[in-house]
Amino acid sequence: MENLTPLFIALTGAAVLLQAGLLAAMYLTMRKTSARLEALSTEVKTKALPTIEAAQAMLTELRPKLEVIVRNVEETTSTIRSQVQRVDATVNDVVDRARLQIIRGDELLTRTLDRVESTSEIVHKTVTSPVRRVSGIIQGVTAGIEFLLGNRGRKNGNSRDASRPVPQDEMFI
Repeated sequence: MENLTPLFIALTGAAVLLQAGLLAAMYLTMRKTSARLEALSTEVKTKALPTIEAAQAMLTELRPKLEVIVRNVEETTSTIRSQVQRVDATVNDVVDRARLQIIRGDELLTRTLDRVESTSEIVHKTVTSPVRRVSGIIQGVTAGIEFLLGNRGRKNGNSRDASRPVPQDEMFI
């Protein structure tokens, strides 16, 4: 075992040197990465930060304008809403009035038609029926006179004149 001790010491030394080499490589890699990150952060600072600052400045400038626009939209919406309510009320009033006028017109037309009907019944009862009766009486008297005059002419041997009209009853016989 005594001969193995220098071997173990040599192996341990080699392992320590290997670890030192790895640590040195890691150090160099981290240093390169750090340099790249610093360059990238510098680039971001030079390019992105001015853009972000400009955007913030623009938002700062636009904020009052946007607030005015929002207030105007709210006022316009409120005004439009009130106008629509007024128009709705007006339309409802017009519709109600039109409905009432239509009902009144319908009632007027119904009354007029009822009066025309009752007037025609009255005219029929007071004028047409009596006129028919009088016409019937006149036709009866006329027929009676024609009959009387017609019989005298036959008794005398006279035939009926061609110029005298034929009574309607004889036409259908």
